[in-house]
Amino acid sequence: MAETRTDEVDGPSTDGVEDLTDLYRQYGDDRLPPGQRETDRFPVLSKSGTPAWGPEETFEVWGAVDEPISLSLEAVTELPAVTQRQDFHCVTGWSKLDCAFTGVEFAEIAERAGVREDAEHVLFHALDGYTTDLPLEECTREGVLFAYGYDGGDLPSDHGGPLRVVTPHKYAYKGAKWVSGVEFLTDRELGYWEKRGYSDTANPWNEERYS
Repeated sequence: MAETRTDEVDGPSTDGVEDLTDLYRQYGDDRLPPGQRETDRFPVLSKSGTPAWGPEETFEVWGAVDEPISLSLEAVTELPAVTQRQDFHCVTGWSKLDCAFTGVEFAEIAERAGVREDAEHVLFHALDGYTTDLPLEECTREGVLFAYGYDGGDLPSDHGGPLRVVTPHKYAYKGAKWVSGVEFLTDRELGYWEKRGYSDTANPWNEERYS
């Protein structure tokens, strides 16, 4: 089944960059979620340091799909791509606004894999063993990208490069760094931080930080 994006936010395009920074209007009047502070820095947080993406690593898609996928990083970067200006909200309380991420939309991968009718959740897997879960309908929203570019350059390795997920409508721990695979599930499976007490829904405008 080919997935389509839902709850889209359309913004003006400048030099090929799609502006999604008004996404917050779906949740209220304030661009900065409650309890967040704006920063010009881009702090580095991870569970266990920065893993290396070797030449043998592949990006895998499996589970409740008709066509499992295995791609090299180069093949991922050759897929149709977009550049979007998004806001980035960390559960620890900081937000970096106007981040320009370049990458492949989740919906593009879902369509190529042929997601089955019984798929309801998505578990993202990372090189460092990290996992995080989102409902499928939350993944097909505009703005959810497999990002490999940031602000006109490559995505830095300490921020999840060469490939990470970005989820502007969720706290950033829902966007796995160093993402190596996507597993489509018929039932929910809690991820690394969700098993340790973090919110499974992770809505910044409702301050859903912990369960």
